[in-house]
Amino acid sequence: MNPETKQCQNCKNQFVIEPEDFDFYEKIQVPPPTFCPQCRQVRRMIWRNERGLYTRTCEAPGHTEKIISIFSPGSQFKVYDQNFWWSDAWDPFSYGKEYDFSKPFFVQFGELMKDVPHLALSNPHAVNTDYAQHTFRTKNGYLVSALANSENVSYANKGFRIKDSMDIYLGGDLDSCYESVNSGSSYKLFFSYGCEDCRDVWFSYDCRGCSDCFGCVGLRNKSYYIFNKPYTKEEYQKKMKEFDFGSYATIEDLREQKEKLILTFPRKYISELKSVNSTGDNISHSKNCTKCFDVDRLEDSKFVSWALLGGKDSYDNYGMGAGNEFSYENVFIGEQSAHIYFSSVVLSSHHVYYSYNCHGCSNLFGCVGLRNKQYCIFNKQYSKEEYEALVPKIIDHMSNMPYADEKGKVYTFGEFFP
Repeated sequence: MNPETKQCQNCKNQFVIEPEDFDFYEKIQVPPPTFCPQCRQVRRMIWRNERGLYTRTCEAPGHTEKIISIFSPGSQFKVYDQNFWWSDAWDPFSYGKEYDFSKPFFVQFGELMKDVPHLALSNPHAVNTDYAQHTFRTKNGYLVSALANSENVSYANKGFRIKDSMDIYLGGDLDSCYESVNSGSSYKLFFSYGCEDCRDVWFSYDCRGCSDCFGCVGLRNKSYYIFNKPYTKEEYQKKMKEFDFGSYATIEDLREQKEKLILTFPRKYISELKSVNSTGDNISHSKNCTKCFDVDRLEDSKFVSWALLGGKDSYDNYGMGAGNEFSYENVFIGEQSAHIYFSSVVLSSHHVYYSYNCHGCSNLFGCVGLRNKQYCIFNKQYSKEEYEALVPKIIDHMSNMPYADEKGKVYTFGEFFP
């Protein structure tokens, strides 16, 4: 098959669908997109409130306490606190409804979203971490987002296995670090960017395997360097005592010196580590990835951002946990999931279409808030045979009776939520 140029429904710009893209769409049995990659990403990100928090009143029966939520008070969505939502005190099936072939799918799904109570925060397995969103297994976190398996962390975004740290953006396996960006596997890393396997490193850029270095750029396996100049251990320790780290003016002056030093060194065209045949930025241990960003151990994927610790054969996802494969057009899909399509906040599940906030499920279509369920449509239980007979009819109906928004964009099967 040859490349095909299309015009985006949204921005009206042209975009190209490559032969390998058609192969992927055919493999997962979805039609080619009608939005360009950039507009597809914007459309998904509307469903990813990562850092906007509001005060709400819990609407669970018998509860009136104030809670923190990603849903604003005027959002028309009912909100439960973590403990009640995860309990058996309410039944998501009680909101189930028959599919109505007289109305577009997306209209019906919008109604279901307003009926089913939502988790105040997408924050599973959290302990003392109320001011957080899109986190997983966090303890003692404050104002953190997109964080996993971490403890005692504040003011962080996009990280995993971080401990006793503050002001972190994009990192993993960090301990006792402060103001670290795009770094990993380090201890006591301060005011630094793009460093790996470092210890006691300050104000540095792109250093690997270093210890006791200050204001350095591009060093490999070095110790006792200041602004890329070597010192003895004794000289280094004496020099470090001369810096007044309690002074804001000193900190800003050191930042400026570091930035000037960085500009004197050549810079790699992308931030990439041990990756093959991949484009984008911040890519590590990956291969055959196209226009992917902030990914690790990802294979044979395209238009993916923020994928943690392994995945393959996926397109157009933001926020993928470990082990995802054959997933398309999703936001925040959890570890060990597969065949997730056009969904948001779906964890440990497989073969899920057009669903929101479902956990440990399989074979869902258009569901909200289900846990450990299978063969469900619009929160209604079906037998395996009934489900497999009804889903193709719904897919046909989505194409025969599409949803059109107020600007004339048409949504059929194969498009993410309006």
